[in-house]
Amino acid sequence: MTSLTYNKGTKSQQRGGKQEMSVYKGPERLTNDRYMTLSAPYRLFKHSVDGLIDTHWHEFFEMGFVVSGSGTHILNGVPLRLERGAVFLLSPADFHSLEPDPGETLQLYDLIFNDHFIREPLMELLFDHRTEYTHWYAEEQMAELLQEYERIWDESMDLQPESEILIQGAVERLLIDLFRKSRTASPQLGEEGKRHQMLQSAVRKGLIYIQHRFREPLSLEEVASYCGLSANYFSECFRKGTGSTFQSYLQEVRLQFARSLIKTTQLPITEICFASGFNTLPHFERAFKKRFQFPPREYRKQ
Repeated sequence: MTSLTYNKGTKSQQRGGKQEMSVYKGPERLTNDRYMTLSAPYRLFKHSVDGLIDTHWHEFFEMGFVVSGSGTHILNGVPLRLERGAVFLLSPADFHSLEPDPGETLQLYDLIFNDHFIREPLMELLFDHRTEYTHWYAEEQMAELLQEYERIWDESMDLQPESEILIQGAVERLLIDLFRKSRTASPQLGEEGKRHQMLQSAVRKGLIYIQHRFREPLSLEEVASYCGLSANYFSECFRKGTGSTFQSYLQEVRLQFARSLIKTTQLPITEICFASGFNTLPHFERAFKKRFQFPPREYRKQ
């Protein structure tokens, strides 16, 4: 089984044995088909990070739990502290980098899974109004978390017919606990959730689909089909619910992602263009200038 590919400062264990990670050659999107199959829609790794993990993003979901060490986690351009007890949950809409403090090694569990592994009601609960979660657990809460992750690890190392059910339950408990802690720490999360609950269920489902797949060639017909509606009816519901057309909304999501990359990384503009879901550089540059008043290269200099 392949391991997650980062820079040479990172080593990992994964279920089934130890593997050293290969050299990270540049920003990339880590894809489902490289790390997961239909019969195994999740993976749990134990990472030792003693060097920079540069900016990257995933096609899957990722939940990290720091066991020891300290460092900085730059999530969607925002720097956050990493230390014992830090937990983060990312969706395919997010990009991030990690770097341990000088002389430190970050030890963490890293759970990746695709959207088939988590039941749909929980996916809607977690992601219908935000994409990432972070929380810092107190020391007295660590033992319970460690026990849960170790149980997932042990079950993954010695799979039984019922193991996936047990692992799925453990992962969903971890996700719900993180959701509740984040909601308590950020009261506005509850208010945002109430506003989104007012949207038609099919529209909420479509918004989640767009947020997690906006880098792909998405069509109105594809999203409408996923939501179980005709293209015309979904388009009408989407416009009434969001105040925007499907194409305008999709382009705004792509532009905001591109702007974050331009502001917080030194990635080439061409690479950012395609990473954000645009098909051609001229179209991207025109749309970016119209939205933000400056072409991408000039915007970076501001």
